Amino acid sequence: MTQPAEPTDRTDRTGGAGPADATGRAGAASHGGSVHRPAEFPGGRELFRLSGEVSHLNHGSFGAVPVPVQEAQAALRAEVHADPDAFFIGVSGRLVEARSRIAARLGADPDGLAFVSNATEAANVALDAVEFAAGDEILVTDHGYGTAVAAAARRAPLTTVALGTDLPDEDAVREAVLAGVTPRTRVAVLDHISSATARLIASPRLLAELAERGVITIVDGAHAPGMIPDPLGGGADFWFGNLHKWAYAPSGTAILSVAPRHRDRIRPPVRSWEDHHGYPRSVENRATFDYTGWLAAPEGLDLLEELDAAKVRAHNSAMAAYGAALLAGIRGIVPLPHTQGLALRTLRLPPGVAESPAASAELRERIAAEQRIRVLIWPWPGGGGIRVSGQIYNRAEEYERLAEVLPAYLR
Repeated sequence: MTQPAEPTDRTDRTGGAGPADATGRAGAASHGGSVHRPAEFPGGRELFRLSGEVSHLNHGSFGAVPVPVQEAQAALRAEVHADPDAFFIGVSGRLVEARSRIAARLGADPDGLAFVSNATEAANVALDAVEFAAGDEILVTDHGYGTAVAAAARRAPLTTVALGTDLPDEDAVREAVLAGVTPRTRVAVLDHISSATARLIASPRLLAELAERGVITIVDGAHAPGMIPDPLGGGADFWFGNLHKWAYAPSGTAILSVAPRHRDRIRPPVRSWEDHHGYPRSVENRATFDYTGWLAAPEGLDLLEELDAAKVRAHNSAMAAYGAALLAGIRGIVPLPHTQGLALRTLRLPPGVAESPAASAELRERIAAEQRIRVLIWPWPGGGGIRVSGQIYNRAEEYERLAEVLPAYLR
């Protein structure tokens, strides 16, 4: 998968790494090279209604909805309240139209896509469509998202491939996953881009090699739509992704893509009057559900194209890279291998810091409460991790502020 190159927005750079200062922070270039300080994305901040009192460096967890998409959803909600009968009687056809617009933007088959509420729901629908026999196993990795792994464990015994945090590149990840395949492996549930560690795992080559071995592939693409240009290009049997993160859709908006040979086995999460139509309409119908987020979702992808998707991706990647480079200058923090072009970067924290879920949550909330900075802290034995996101509303000084205050929290 080809990722856009990280841009150079300005020529000002940090100086070379010198001795650590009194806070324990080394020079910003101590990660091994000079760091370009990205400029703001023109008009980016004005497209959101985020609190100006908080540095939002965690877009990857919940996303944020641009104002034009908020307004589109508000208009749809007003339509519902003005004439509920007309809206709900006609909603199935409008979902087909919205789904077709999204498929065109993502290069997908509209008959293979279905709206769902989130990636976890999609994981359960996908797993419920697979027939398991006695002795079958599901392969997952230690980077897998917790609820997707839990859904897999409900269906069959798991084989967990330990990728750790040090595998240097995509080939090493692929080889580790393939080494975990056995004659009992029926399904592999893999992250497209891992949530905490921000790595490409389900590469097209890996998916092809798993298919050659007869393994059904279920890909958790929660972070892929909007962040990468061809999210469905790998040819997975089942693929799903959130639209509310990097594709600017309202919250509670995700899509599930199913290969033709599996569509007849899809069982809807809720029985409805649309069941006789089969997939995808049987999955989408939820009676008097709030469909306005799904119907407004194409507006988010349209906005991304209007802003120039390649420029947005390059800017977001550069912001995340800048923030990671600053954090890498803090004593004890180690940058992790990353996939070029992503809007997420992760680093390991010093030993003894954020090693458990409780400790990582406590540190995350302390930083939020005391510094008004939102960032992801994730647990890992031997030292947890920190993940920074880049988005068009972010500014370089927000990452600089994080790098300034973080050392005090690591002592």
